[in-house]
Amino acid sequence: MPETAAAPPTPPIPLVALLGREELGLRQIAGPVEAGAAVHMVHTSEMEDPYPYLLGGELLLSAGVLLKDPDRYVSRIVQAGATALGFGLAPVYDTVPAALIEACDRHGLPLLEVPPQTTFTAVARAVWRLMAEARHRELRRVTQAQQGLAAAAARPDPVPAVLQQLASRLEGRAVLLGPDAAELSSAGRAPVPEAAAALTRLARVVNPPSGGTEGPAPASASDSIPGAHLAAYALGGSQGFTLGLATPAREAGDHTVAGVAVVLLSLLTAPHQGTNGSGRSAALVRLLLGAGPAEAARLLGAERWTVVHARGGRGTRLDASALGAALGSALVDPADDGTVRILLPADHEVTPQPGWILGVSAPVSPQELPAADTQAARAVHRAAATRTDLVRHRGTSLSALLSPEEAAAHARLRLAPLADSPALLDTLRNWLSLHGSWDRTAAAMEVHRNTVRQRIARCATLLEEDLDDPDVRMELWFALRSL
Repeated sequence: MPETAAAPPTPPIPLVALLGREELGLRQIAGPVEAGAAVHMVHTSEMEDPYPYLLGGELLLSAGVLLKDPDRYVSRIVQAGATALGFGLAPVYDTVPAALIEACDRHGLPLLEVPPQTTFTAVARAVWRLMAEARHRELRRVTQAQQGLAAAAARPDPVPAVLQQLASRLEGRAVLLGPDAAELSSAGRAPVPEAAAALTRLARVVNPPSGGTEGPAPASASDSIPGAHLAAYALGGSQGFTLGLATPAREAGDHTVAGVAVVLLSLLTAPHQGTNGSGRSAALVRLLLGAGPAEAARLLGAERWTVVHARGGRGTRLDASALGAALGSALVDPADDGTVRILLPADHEVTPQPGWILGVSAPVSPQELPAADTQAARAVHRAAATRTDLVRHRGTSLSALLSPEEAAAHARLRLAPLADSPALLDTLRNWLSLHGSWDRTAAAMEVHRNTVRQRIARCATLLEEDLDDPDVRMELWFALRSL
């Protein structure tokens, strides 16, 4: 096992916390007394050399069954990265061997005496209980930090407020650095004076000068100097901005809290999706002053566009803006009838969005946008009628030749003889969709195949049509989809 193996990803507990459990009666009798020593797990082994079975960070428990060479035994435990050794006084030894105590002092390994009445299982149970309590505290701290950061992001001065909240939660300093690593805004107090220069160096790691590195830069970087732990995070889509953190120590959950701040600051510092505010303003001014769509579209940064109509959400402008952001556009029009219209560059992929039904036009030039608006309106009507999350305009489809209102009127007239019998309509729809299969229709509707035959025969009689005629089937299927 390599010496550089990392400790398991469990919430560590201080060794002193385990020693403080009076019911266990543990006593440290050798090795350094360090408040920072942390236990990541418990492992029991009576192997002569437990090295191959250790991950690092363990409290190793042993009764010394195969203890032959204490010095080599302890050196191998230290080499594996174990935190401490717990030695049981039963059933092999009445006292801890003096040679083992000397070896632990010599190699710097904390040695705990486990009294006879304390089982190794009780020690392990106490460690897991302490870890569960530590995890609960960590989750509660992270949740409270997330709520505080979200509230700060909603303030009129969101960037300084988020930095202040982050510095307070981590008990250190939070800094927003620009593309040249210059400090733009900060909050909190640096643990040591050297922290500022060290953060500048880390910022150039995650946001290197143009041409400064080969390949992609890391999203984050960390370092430590005497008295401070340092971290830098590149803000996504924000033109080279960096979040820098200097804290007195690295606590569990700090990275998660910092990750929430990174997301919020990325949103607050990033330019608008699709086009910037000045470009939109210029396009609007030119349109009002008589410019054509092509000239306005050029200012918005795309030559071809897609129109999306959406229905759903809760009918608020915030919902409409959130949908536009999810699709990658700030060009959003929430209409009074509850429909949201969004203008997207044609190279943006439109995907289904939870809580919405979408109709998508074909990609068009700026001069064809009114026609694309009609296409998207028809597509969202079809999506609603067929209970589909997303429908794209298909220029060659028969349904595209009629408006949804015209198609529905035709359907009502064509299927009028069946209007009073939902069972017949449902059976006809299933039967046509399954290409006239009696057995598959019966299975889909959970009825007997003779019931299907009787209903289809009744449909043919009421409609006065030959349902074996493919032209009749096509007309009826179109009507059923439009009804």
